[in-house]
Amino acid sequence: MTLLLIVMTIPLSLALGGLLFQAMASARDAWRFPPPGSLVDVGGHRLHIHCMGEGKPTVVFDSGLPGSLLSWCYVQPEVAKFARACSYDRAGLGWSEPRPTPRSSEQIVEELHALLAKAGIRPPYVLVGHSFGGMTVRLFASKYPEEVVGMVLVDPLHPEEWESIARNEKEQIEAGMRLARRVAWFARFGLMRLYFYLIGAGVVKPRVRSAWITSIEKMPHELLPALRASWCRPQPYETIIRQVECLSQSAAQVAAAGGHGEIPLIVLSASNPSQDRQRVQKIAAGLSANGRHMVASDSGHWINIDQPALVIEAIREVIELARRRASGEQPVHSR
Repeated sequence: MTLLLIVMTIPLSLALGGLLFQAMASARDAWRFPPPGSLVDVGGHRLHIHCMGEGKPTVVFDSGLPGSLLSWCYVQPEVAKFARACSYDRAGLGWSEPRPTPRSSEQIVEELHALLAKAGIRPPYVLVGHSFGGMTVRLFASKYPEEVVGMVLVDPLHPEEWESIARNEKEQIEAGMRLARRVAWFARFGLMRLYFYLIGAGVVKPRVRSAWITSIEKMPHELLPALRASWCRPQPYETIIRQVECLSQSAAQVAAAGGHGEIPLIVLSASNPSQDRQRVQKIAAGLSANGRHMVASDSGHWINIDQPALVIEAIREVIELARRRASGEQPVHSR
């Protein structure tokens, strides 16, 4: 009986120790890495937004599926030299608080709209969305067309790619979600901190070398500790799961949104896109009579990290076109 009690006590003690370690380390992270912007209550949870620069229209950035506002680290400061530039973290990512509701594009758009209003960031907006964020800003522009005067879509997801998923792709996604659930569970007990420590010490190597991991390695080294601290928590993994679970729903919402009239629109594709990828990106550019498609010369999916200058110039061009339209000049078609 005593032996059985000892056997049962050991894992319980380890679990409680892990929970305590994680709580203490998370509190230390919050002190070491305060949010660079402001936390704004949007109704039951707070979202993090960071603005810099001056000038109209205001540029609003939305990141890729796992990304925080740090993914715009090379782009936002340069855009702030000629316009007001605001990046934010979706609920559960970066410094924003999580929200357990389904993470569909429509829900995210409503939260972003509330965030901008409560933070006092008035339209007009030029929206810039990378990957999954590209679908979000498209839906925002359709729901609030009077507030949006231009868009830049950085290798965006296209609804067609997610409305009907092949069986083998669905199985890969489900496997990825099972892994994410396990990692979120590990993070609750401090095991992801141990994992990242061992990677930093060179004891182990990451088992998965995704495009996202590669892009992180290209970010400024001074940002990496804060980024690593964020991914020691369970919240970002749980958020990604909720976003992926809603991808088909989000795709249907965006597909039903329609076109964007004549607002300036530039769609950037990663280098060497497949024929099918190039086709859907051109479809996205065609959503505006004043849209065009460009292919990056040397970029993976994260063009904002690989070739930030290309994204900056696309934003500059869209802003200039938007300002001409606002001043009453004849629209200039960029195709």
